[in-house]
Parts: sequence; C-alpha cells; structure tokens
Amino acid sequence: MILTDVAEFLTALPANRAICGLDLGDKTIGFAVSDLRRQVATPVLVIRRVKFTEDAARLLALLAERQIAGIILGLPLNMDGSEGPRVQSTRAFARNLEKMTPLPISFWDERLSTVAAERALLEADTSRKRRSEVIDQVAAGYILQGALDRMGFMVRQGNDG
Repeated sequence: MILTDVAEFLTALPANRAICGLDLGDKTIGFAVSDLRRQVATPVLVIRRVKFTEDAARLLALLAERQIAGIILGLPLNMDGSEGPRVQSTRAFARNLEKMTPLPISFWDERLSTVAAERALLEADTSRKRRSEVIDQVAAGYILQGALDRMGFMVRQGNDG
C-alpha cells in the first residue's frame, strides 16, 4: 500500500519493527535500515540493478530477512519542488513493488541527499573508489534518517499534545 503522507505511513507500522530506506538510481539501489525503535538509519548495501523482477526479488528477500515493516523511497524532486522523469520512474517502481508486498510504502524528498552523503564521505577521507561503491547506500541512509526524524517528531508531538 502506497501512503503519500508520512503520518499515514507511521500509523500503518507495527511497533518495534525496523523500516528501510531506498535510494533508487538507474544502475543501483541504495539500501538502509533503521533500528527497531526507528531512531537511527544505517546504510547497509547497494543492489546492482538488472531488471525490475530481479531487483524486486532481491529487495523482497532483504525485507523478509531483516523483518522490515515498511519502505521509504527517496523521491528525486527537482530543486524547485517540481516532478520530473525520475520522480515518475520512482512512483512507477513503487506501484510495481506494491503489487508484490503488503508492506506500506511512502516517499521522502531526497533533494540533496547525495550531496550530503558525498560531503560526509569526503570528510571521512574516503577514497574516490570507495565513495563510488557506497554513495548510494549512504544516500539511502540520509533519506531514511530524514523520514525517521520527522516520524519521531510527530510521535513526540502526539505524546505532548
């Protein structure tokens, strides 16, 4: 089920289960997971894309193996907030994945996530070769952490109100 609102996504999640973040690229999919309390995102791996059915099978196996409760997809909006071809491609991926899993799927604005990931890797003095190997999973971590921070804020607001 695709939930465009993160608040709806949050209510669809069972307690104490991890969620994952995905950074969809043309050639790779960055994969990150949260802890069970959904406070910290950890970059995990990069899936080399082949074709949708194989990519989805690999993804579904990871989701089952890690007992993931929901999926956050990075939404590559243009800098002015408009939607271009990459957003359409991401939404199509979500619609196709939705047919294969009952897990809730939502989107998170990924503008500048790759820039932030690149900056963090440069600050960590990561070699160019290593950066190219891990950039997508680190970007997935930034995407997921943004969604986790927002959901955490919503939970705190709900408890305070």
